[in-house]
Amino acid sequence: MPNNIFILATGLCLAIGIAVSGWFVGEGFLEGRKADRYVTVKGVAEQEAKADLAIWALRFVATGDDLTAVQQKIAADSAAVRDFLINSDFKAEEIENRDLQVVDRLAQQYRQGEVDSRFIIAQTVALRTADVDRVADTFKRIGELVATGLVLSDENQWAAGPTYIFTGLNDLKPAMIAEATKNARAGAEQFAADSGSTVGGIRRANQGVFVIRPRDQIPGANEAKQIYKTVRVVSTIEFSLQD
Repeated sequence: MPNNIFILATGLCLAIGIAVSGWFVGEGFLEGRKADRYVTVKGVAEQEAKADLAIWALRFVATGDDLTAVQQKIAADSAAVRDFLINSDFKAEEIENRDLQVVDRLAQQYRQGEVDSRFIIAQTVALRTADVDRVADTFKRIGELVATGLVLSDENQWAAGPTYIFTGLNDLKPAMIAEATKNARAGAEQFAADSGSTVGGIRRANQGVFVIRPRDQIPGANEAKQIYKTVRVVSTIEFSLQD
């Protein structure tokens, strides 16, 4: 009889232990499910920015059969460009000569047909300045240079007109990231309200890539050709949800 009582007590303890263990497992699973509840939202921040650096490369060419005469022409054109910029109140140290190219068409190995002008000389005068407004105003007067007989060329990377660059992105990043995070939380709170939950902390966040775009979104708009730009970032953030 005592053995039967011992066996019965042991079985009862075992059953209770299994039940308690099951309760803990179930409660742990429930807590795990709660911990996994979250919402993923995107937060957008945009800010207008003004270029603080302008680079204007003026490339011009001269051609002819007399090398000395072509060299003299390109030297005169170079001086005319520098004078034009200096007279527009740019500093001499902001102006430099670049990429002098001389081509003898008779020396080309795969030349075909007759050669009208044997020598082609190309020269670039580049302006690099922080005075972007003055550059824009001076560019409007480019016809004055053309009227002197200067032959401008936009071959390869020297596209026509100045290039405007914004270099202050790092100064904008902290405030824009904060704004994007704020906007993302607002979206998460709306989702939580609709589902009867509240928003907790951030589980995971992806800052996103900062993009500089033209302010004026017109067909064919080129950000580098506009002084005013729009800086945009889209952050992806996961917020925990709580009952």
